[in-house]
Amino acid sequence: MKGAKKQTVKKRRIRFLSRSRFFVAFLIILQLAFLVLLLWRSARAFNYSSILFHVTSIFVCIHIFNKTGKTAYKLIWIFLILLFPIFGGCLYLIFYIQSNPRTYRALIRKFSVLCRPFFQIPGDKLPLLKNELCYTLASYLQNRLGYTVYTRTQIEYFASGEAYYTRLLEELQKARRYIFLEAFIIEEGEMFDGIFAILKEKAAAGLEVRVLYDDLGCFATLPDQFQAKLAKTGVKVQVFNPFKPVLSSLQNNRDHRKIISIDGKTAFTGGVNIGDQYINIDKRYGRWKDAAVLVCGEGAWALTLIFLRLWNLETQLRKKAPLDDFESFYPWKDESCPVASDGFAQPYAESPITKEYAGEKVYIHIINMARNYLYINTPYLIPDDALIYALVLAAESGVDVRIITPHIPDKPLVHLVTRSYYRMLIKAGIRIYEFTGGFNHSKTFVSDDAVATVGTSNLDFRSLCLHYECGVVIYKNSQISRIKEDFLATLPSCKEFTLQDCARNGALRVLQDLLRILSPLM
Repeated sequence: MKGAKKQTVKKRRIRFLSRSRFFVAFLIILQLAFLVLLLWRSARAFNYSSILFHVTSIFVCIHIFNKTGKTAYKLIWIFLILLFPIFGGCLYLIFYIQSNPRTYRALIRKFSVLCRPFFQIPGDKLPLLKNELCYTLASYLQNRLGYTVYTRTQIEYFASGEAYYTRLLEELQKARRYIFLEAFIIEEGEMFDGIFAILKEKAAAGLEVRVLYDDLGCFATLPDQFQAKLAKTGVKVQVFNPFKPVLSSLQNNRDHRKIISIDGKTAFTGGVNIGDQYINIDKRYGRWKDAAVLVCGEGAWALTLIFLRLWNLETQLRKKAPLDDFESFYPWKDESCPVASDGFAQPYAESPITKEYAGEKVYIHIINMARNYLYINTPYLIPDDALIYALVLAAESGVDVRIITPHIPDKPLVHLVTRSYYRMLIKAGIRIYEFTGGFNHSKTFVSDDAVATVGTSNLDFRSLCLHYECGVVIYKNSQISRIKEDFLATLPSCKEFTLQDCARNGALRVLQDLLRILSPLM
């Protein structure tokens, strides 16, 4: 078995190294090295160039300090500019210009305005929450961002990728009009084969089948001909933000969402990507612990619109197809939704281009609402100052705050940074646990038996500020108790960290402090 496993790993590495996309990554690194060398040699060759570069760096630092934005992001740029004053400021200007794409930003604003009325087709249920503590969160998502509160919705929570996958196959078979699939990672294997067999069958039967996946997320998992393979079966495919051999900060903005919509009547979202490790066939990190939800009824329509909005954004950027008639996909045009209400559901999404940071604001709202308990699952714990202050304040106010992270890391350096926050949080009264059975990939918040969210956003800078993410907030819903029970049932498989556990050697502490400065890049 061990030999077979080593062969599989070896084949993966060979396939990865042989791909053209590896060459693309090499070209980007080469461009960065060339740019740095060019600036450095210019400064060495001409005295005035050196003075100009230093002055530029000073003014760039002043600009960064005074601009609105995340403190951690500003800090890392100032740190790098101070470390490399000759070319640091010029590099920032290059990245700053690239990260302000006017055409892209205008298109996102256009689609936000265009889609807003379609979210509200089932009606406005926000007034029903007027006297509830959760009203401020629901109002923010609906009035500020346009994500409507829904009633005729049932939620089903999955505490593992296996349970999710079984239910997913059942629902895919029921599709009659369309299937929309959006994923950050797709990896060929048993899970993909099961899903692809149904997609191929439904496309052949005349259904509209669309797949949207992130190019960088699938960098090492898909062959170059994958898009053509799906297209031959009648499945429409789009690659989000194609990885190009050009030095650009926009490559940071990845589609980290996971959405599968079936006829607009049912939809899935959560942490589960498409790959055998997510359903514990491939156990490279031990048992994979994940979470997802099935949304049935009006709430599924919102996740469908979130998919359609990004799909159409990509088609407009690539000029591949005319704009969809969004309303034509609404499943209950001639009848009311037959699904019974179970509390309230509010699917939401965020875009890094808008700088709204919706995912983080959802988390902060839930933290601030907590009165008795707050239980959090996250694979990466790299919070910014706003999240730290909210978590610490909740614990110091008497709220039982507990967080589960992984014990077996998938990214060792990120895991080191995660652990660097333990001491501060534990001192404030927050209880930190590591899931020892494998890798905890769940992204869930649950509080006071009243509110919970399951989605795709990790508690780190990359998820909350740089990625396209989504999730579902539920209020007064029966599945809230299941999310809480799953958290408590996981604790026996965890090790609780204490201050003594955090008292490591000085060299490790210094390394963690240095890595925390670079945390926005992780």
